[in-house]
Formats: sequence, structure tokens, C-alpha cells
Amino acid sequence: MLDTLHWWLTSPFDYAFMRRALVASLALSLTAPVLGVFLTLRGMSLMGEALSHAILPGVAVAFMLAGFSLPMMMLGGVLAGLITVALAGGVTLFSGLKEDAAMASLFLVAMAGGVTIVSLSGNALDLGHVLFGTILAVDSRTLLLVALVSSAILLSLAVSFRALVVECLDPQFLTLQGRHAGWTHTLFMAMVVLCLVASFQTLGTLMAAGLMLLPAAAARSWSSRLEGMIAIAIGIAVACSVTGLLVSYHAGLPSGPAIILLAGLAYVASIALGPYRSLRAGRSRLKANALPRRSQLIP
Repeated sequence: MLDTLHWWLTSPFDYAFMRRALVASLALSLTAPVLGVFLTLRGMSLMGEALSHAILPGVAVAFMLAGFSLPMMMLGGVLAGLITVALAGGVTLFSGLKEDAAMASLFLVAMAGGVTIVSLSGNALDLGHVLFGTILAVDSRTLLLVALVSSAILLSLAVSFRALVVECLDPQFLTLQGRHAGWTHTLFMAMVVLCLVASFQTLGTLMAAGLMLLPAAAARSWSSRLEGMIAIAIGIAVACSVTGLLVSYHAGLPSGPAIILLAGLAYVASIALGPYRSLRAGRSRLKANALPRRSQLIP
């Protein structure tokens, strides 16, 4: 029994491509959920999903010009994401439309344009690679780029962590302390774009936000403190990444969708069983409210 379990857990990683996929997914699991926690606290979860699609035109143009050149595709994705963020901010500033509504409108246009560009310049296989990723095809150079981007994001988070927390809670207080909240927000959105661009090679532009948002949303059902949410979100992401790779190898399933499906299951379980912001917590509150107070029992 133990020998079978040991074989099931370790045999896939006898192959170099599985080891590279594991390291890449772990690097993303240490960064994406942290950004996802801040996105959920800001009420901007859909912004992460929108940005994951908004990078597609830049990736598509780079693919059309340079083929499967990961540095060029990442550069194109970063530029497209930053331009989309700037346009959404401009629309919000001059029209009064909420930023998430502006982003939703822009990402739909960007998504359609990106799919059209990839379709015109390649074949269905190329389009599938860009949209859904190929985590098992991560090579050494891709792994190095993912590790560098993840390290840069972690360093930026460490330096700006306090400002990000204050900006989530009270942007005006941050401004009174001599730091403009707009710059903090811009830095945060730039980190989100970088993380999504690093994720698209492994999970594709359609699922790049999955590892960012699902563990973060699940963590809110298990902790009411920021540190607890971050630690739990990272733990869920790491567990889903490792288990997803193992399940995909032994069951012959695509690795990226397997990881995101497990994260989705973790979210559903958290919503059902977690002590905070869950069905269980809501049922407990209803029972507590239904109990008559002691003063009501005394005639």
C-alpha cells in the first residue's frame, strides 16, 4: 500500500518536463493568490479575470511577429495589459463610469481582437496554445522567466505591503501620509498584469486568473484576518497545483484545467463548510437569530 502511494506521488517527477511544470506552478502559487486576496478585498475580482483576457491582443501581435518567442509574447502581454489598465482608468476619470465596468467593456473588445489576430496568423493548435496554455511544455527558459517575474512580484509586494493594505481600507489616509493612493493602485495593477502574463504560458489567457482568484476566494471562508487569508490561499494553490499535476499525469487529463478544477472544488467546499462567509456560517447565524432571547422568555 505504501509502495503504491509512494509510486503514485513520485513517479511522475522522474521526468524533467513534470519537474519543470511543478516548479512553474509552485512559483505562480506563491504569488498569484496573494494578489488575488487583495483583489477580493478591493471588490475587484472580476478585474483580474478581465485583465487575463485583455493581455491577449499583445500576446497575439507578438506571436504574429515573432512566433513562439516567449520573451516577445510576455512583453506584448504586459504592454497590452498596461494599456488596458490606463484606458480603463481614463474612462473612469473622464466619464464617471466605474472602473470594473470600463474594464469589462474593454476586455471584450481586446479578447475578440486577440482571437482574430491569432486565427489569421496561425492555426487552431496555435490558438489553443495561447488560450489554454501548455504547462507540461514549459522549457528551461520559460521556467526562468516565470521564476524571475514571480520573484519581482514578491519583492514588490514586500516593499509595498503596508501601503497596499492601507490603500484597500482608506485611500484618503494614505494620501494624508504623503503617499498618493493612485500610484499605489497603479503599482498593484501592474503587478497583477505581470502575474497574469507569467501565468498565460502555463494556464493560458482563459484560465490565468483561476489560480489567482479561486484560492483567494476560498480563503475568505476560513479566516477573517489578512495574514490568515494569504497563508490559506497560498496553501490551497500549492495543494491544487501539486495534486492537479499528479491527477493529470495518472488520469491522462490536461494539466492546466485539472489544477483549476481542483481549485474550484476547494472553493465550493470552502463556501459550504468554512466558518466565515459560508453556507455553514449563514445557517448558524439564522439559528442564533431564531432563538428567543432570555428577556423574551420572562413574563
